[in-house]
Amino acid sequence: MVSAYDELPRTPANFVALSPLRYLERAAYIYPHQAAIIHGKRQITWQQSYQRCRQFAHQLTQLGIQKNDTVSVLLPNVPAMIEAHFAVPMAGAVLNTLNTRLDAKTIAFMLAHAESKVLLVDPEFRSLAEEALTLITQDIIVIDVFDQEYEGEQIALGQYEYESWLAEGNPEFEWLL
Repeated sequence: MVSAYDELPRTPANFVALSPLRYLERAAYIYPHQAAIIHGKRQITWQQSYQRCRQFAHQLTQLGIQKNDTVSVLLPNVPAMIEAHFAVPMAGAVLNTLNTRLDAKTIAFMLAHAESKVLLVDPEFRSLAEEALTLITQDIIVIDVFDQEYEGEQIALGQYEYESWLAEGNPEFEWLL
């Protein structure tokens, strides 16, 4: 049975595509100075979070990431993990969150199967990522996400350090829906 609602033409007045990206944009507008992320002593407001995600998305495009490319993350619950959930779709890419409890062989399979182009790694999982990367032949850009709350040694594995790399991004980047 056809409803009268089905016959309505889609217009800006009665239709808008829903996306979590719009919620982040709205939160940054309505609650710009309220905390969005608290990680240890660090606090990031909604406005800062939105800007950081836009910088992240911009930097992904600078690395050549395009629509439907895969960006993988091997991260615990740190700010970069939250930012990846918004920034990767802002760049039109697909986010592949890897389970940190898996072994290197399984991680390697997932990276290869997803055709990952970028991998963000927390220092806690550096050795796991390093072993997984030796098991595959594809080139993956690795970004180290150093964590102020991590008490172990933080040795670089990748070509970029997240915060420095992020700082080079455009906070006014026009992202994709």
